[in-house]
Amino acid sequence: MDAPASLSGQYLLAMPGIGDPRFEKAVIAMCAHDDQGALGVGVGRILPGIRLHTLLEQLDIAPGLAPDRAIHAGGPVEPQRGFVLHGLDWTGEDTVDVDGRWGLTSTLDVLRAIAGGEGPARWLVALGYAGWGQGQLDGEMRRHGWLATRGEDSLLFEHAAPERWDLAMRSAGIDPRMLASTSGRA
Repeated sequence: MDAPASLSGQYLLAMPGIGDPRFEKAVIAMCAHDDQGALGVGVGRILPGIRLHTLLEQLDIAPGLAPDRAIHAGGPVEPQRGFVLHGLDWTGEDTVDVDGRWGLTSTLDVLRAIAGGEGPARWLVALGYAGWGQGQLDGEMRRHGWLATRGEDSLLFEHAAPERWDLAMRSAGIDPRMLASTSGRA
């Protein structure tokens, strides 16, 4: 089965047995996918030991009105680079519209706006991203390493990170308890 033309605005869910522990039960909000490659932000795991106020202070931004939320493990590529995935009620100088579903901003203006109480109403912060080169993700989709599901806002903004994989599987009509990490032989 071929991958859809574009997975932007959808979730990628790692299937059991994908073979890479970095992506065990991964939930990736896909932000770009075209013939040049793909980019997504992991939203299924929290980074231990770092919270938003600590990150803001490291960037010399006073936390102000920002709630002290956990930071997501966005992916293994450039783990020091920050991303804010947010609703479309706020846009900044370099905000990318993700298929009319979300905004993705990687500049400090969004963090300043959040700290000042003027940012998007719904948002999450991640460090790092998941990236694929030309045709790489399409090949992984054909080998059944990933499942693409609809990018529901409620999953992203209303549920805790550890719940997202299971909830996304169920939204696709899959009972995760029935999945096996190995395949059989006929």
